[in-house]
Formats: sequence, structure tokens, C-alpha cells
Amino acid sequence: MAAVRGTAVDIPTQDGIADAYLAHPDDTDRHPAVLLYMDAFGLRPRLRGMADRLAAAGYTVLVPNVFYRHGRAPVVELPDFLDPAARSAVFEHIAPMAGELTPERAMRDAGTYLDWLASCAQATDGPVGLTGYCLGAGLALRTAGTHPGRVAAAAGFHGAYLATEAPDSPHTVAGQVTAELYFGHADQDHALPPEQIERLDKALNEAGVRHRTEVYTGAQHGYTQADTSAYDAEAAERHWEALLDLFGRTL
Repeated sequence: MAAVRGTAVDIPTQDGIADAYLAHPDDTDRHPAVLLYMDAFGLRPRLRGMADRLAAAGYTVLVPNVFYRHGRAPVVELPDFLDPAARSAVFEHIAPMAGELTPERAMRDAGTYLDWLASCAQATDGPVGLTGYCLGAGLALRTAGTHPGRVAAAAGFHGAYLATEAPDSPHTVAGQVTAELYFGHADQDHALPPEQIERLDKALNEAGVRHRTEVYTGAQHGYTQADTSAYDAEAAERHWEALLDLFGRTL
């Protein structure tokens, strides 16, 4: 694995300044770009560590604070470890912010993040990879459908509400997706019940999207996040294998 350099960066958007974390191999080369969408708990040490691991595998990784309209990260004060009691208290603050991140705002931001990566001296030209966690999985799917020519691959892990009956549900962009997709669902996930998994797969199949869906048995919502009680080391490593395989083939 390559040595990694991580830095804080600010990205001007139409609605303010998005603070973000940039990680890349510590060399002078340009590397394929990856946009990593945070989970609801936001840009914090755990996500920086995940970005560093991707960077060590040879990628230039950008992790924006998608809640930047409400302040710089950490937007909500977090304990070092999120147990069930702490999660409930934190979500009282997070839920309104997530609700205000409309698809229109999120995708306007997505275009800005992709533009920033396109001009990044550490990133190669060409389509990028996306990965997202929890609410970030929906953002990754929406971005793949909204900016299809700019995305080569997208992955989502323990995604939340990916295929609801709402008219603006993330899965409704399936017809515009040209990237290859991968989803690693948790089988014990209140935020993505079996009927939504089926609805998502049906939409992707009907649209002819290249994709693979796997359900991780025994995993909970948030299984990749080592600073939460939902963490599952085996499932998290399985996610890394799938993600690196996807990016290795497409970027």
C-alpha cells in the first residue's frame, strides 16, 4: 500500500463553501478520482480513515461534508463511539439537515464536486468512481444517474431508502445510469427492507444497468462504520473487497 497524504480542502458551491477531506498517494502522480459520500454522521475521523485506505490503494479521494449549509464538520457533536442511545440523540439533530438536502441541492453540489475533481492536480482525467454509505448510497446512485457521462462506477453500502414509493426516490434515476453499480445491503436494515431491495433491482434490470447486488447476512445498517455499535468487521472487509474489485475494473 502506498503512503498517503490527506488534507482539508474548501470547495466553493452555489450555496456556500463545502469543507471536505482530500486523500491521495503521497507522490507526484495523478490517480483515478473517487467521490466518497458520507453517512449521516458526517465527515469525521472514521471516514477520513476510509478515504486514506482507498488512497493507499491508488486513488485520489474526495469526501465532502454534504451538510455544509449547516456548518463545517463536525456539524453535530459526536461521541467517540456511537452506541444505540447516542445514535438516537444524534439523529434528532441530523434528521432535519438530511431532510433539507433535497435531490436538487444534492445534485447541484454533486456537479460542483465532480468539477472540482476534474481540476484537481492529483486526479486523472476521465470518469470517476463513487462510493456512498447510508444516505451517501442514495447520493451515489443519484449522482450516477444525474451525471452519467462523468461516472464510471458507483457503489452503495447499507443504503437508506433507496427505492421507496416516493416520486423522487433514488431508484427512479436508473434509466439514466451508464456506470457499473454495486450494492452491499445489510439483511438487518430497517432503512432498506426486502421490498425496497426488490424494487431497486427491478428498476436496474429493466433499465439494463450493469450491476451486482449482494445482501450481507447478519449485518446491520452501518456495518462499515467502526466508530458505531453497528460495525461488523467481517462485513466491512467484504465491502472493501467488492469496492476495490469494482474500481480496479472500471477506473
